[in-house]
Amino acid sequence: MRHTKAMHLLQAGVNLIYIRDLLGHVDIATTEVYARADTELKRKALEQAYPNMVSEGLPQWNQDEDLISWLTSL
Repeated sequence: MRHTKAMHLLQAGVNLIYIRDLLGHVDIATTEVYARADTELKRKALEQAYPNMVSEGLPQWNQDEDLISWLTSL
């Protein structure tokens, strides 16, 4: 229950210091054990750090003849 609550708070954007206080930990390192970042949080952090890394549009894979031939051969 503590881990789940810490994760939900972290996902909601609550500062780790506040989560530490809520859980009653003296050391922030103890709180970090409960509040490990999940894949979604890591993705969001990377997107914020590198906003222009991934383009908005997806490539037109269905127009790539070589790819279609390879997929058909599978």
